[in-house]
Amino acid sequence: MLKLIKNAQLYTPKFLGAKDVLIAGAKIIAIDDNLDQFSQDAEVWDAQGKMVTPGFIDQHIHISGAGGKDGFSSRTPDVDLKQLISCGSTTVMGLLGTDGNSRSLKSLFSKVKALKQQGISAYMLCGYYGVESPTLTNDIQSDMIFIDPVLGCKIAISDIRSSYPTALELLRKLRDVRVAGSLANKKGILHVHLGNLDTKLDVLFELVEKYQFPIEHISPTHVARTKELFNQAIEFGKLGGMIDITTGASKYTEPHKAVLYALEQGLSIDKITFSTDGHAGLTKFDENGQPVGAKIAQVDKNLEEVINLIKTGFSMEDALKLITTNPATNLGLKNKGQIAVGYDADLCCFDTDYNLTDVFALGQQMMTESKLTIKEVFES
Repeated sequence: MLKLIKNAQLYTPKFLGAKDVLIAGAKIIAIDDNLDQFSQDAEVWDAQGKMVTPGFIDQHIHISGAGGKDGFSSRTPDVDLKQLISCGSTTVMGLLGTDGNSRSLKSLFSKVKALKQQGISAYMLCGYYGVESPTLTNDIQSDMIFIDPVLGCKIAISDIRSSYPTALELLRKLRDVRVAGSLANKKGILHVHLGNLDTKLDVLFELVEKYQFPIEHISPTHVARTKELFNQAIEFGKLGGMIDITTGASKYTEPHKAVLYALEQGLSIDKITFSTDGHAGLTKFDENGQPVGAKIAQVDKNLEEVINLIKTGFSMEDALKLITTNPATNLGLKNKGQIAVGYDADLCCFDTDYNLTDVFALGQQMMTESKLTIKEVFES
């Protein structure tokens, strides 16, 4: 089935101006000024001059829930498809958090499969905070080689809840993700949760500078948790690493302001990503700063912070990179993050006030004129 999108103001994320986009099934097969020759054989959708961008990638989100630091009642629920589509997230990478016991990789894998069946793209990491790295098979390499959605492994450092891994322990995990990536035609990343301890990214610099491990396989997240940590992360980015700013939690300032600060310090926009940490369990504080309960990290903060950045006068082309091309590069997703021939037909459409109006995931329209056109499986 062909679908023809007419009159789009196209951001690939590079701005191309008014273009038509032709979709066959889940793929983009043509982009041109005028593709009317296909209109008789295609379902035609008029974008009416809307800004059309790539679908968004959330590379750190707890799709099968997280939380639990205040007991079982503080465990967060699964993310549902409607939440993702409502904020333009058409590709997600799920992962475990602190809890690798009552939360399991099997449940995470099941949620990945469920979202894929519902029509979006979903991936996952093995591992969690601890150094022992739970897996679905026997080890990290087998997970990555034999299970398509597994893109790498997660671990935590500089956090009181981490296992305080040594450089040698991290090197062995990096070797696993790099070798498995080469065998499975994946990039392979070690996704590194950062806490607020004084050790910051020290061990990651040791891996790169002392042991000369290729930096592109090291993926630090929550880098703007504190100002001191962020300053060190900027230096990591200048060495060639990709650094991930969390928009839904773990931040010392508004994420879009952190981006502006990083650029002032000389870091390229091509070395920064956003992710939400959506459905992480957060502590709720009262007006006096006292903890009063728990809350859920929101999944829509990537979209909000990108729009905040654009409204400061920042280029829309560059702002979009934070949740399109850059995370695609970081994860090694060769068919995501751009509007281009041969890429997946994941698209977001905006009006001139930057309101999200329409969303396509793998060629299927899931939001039309700001109304969701999909149903959850058990929704009547």
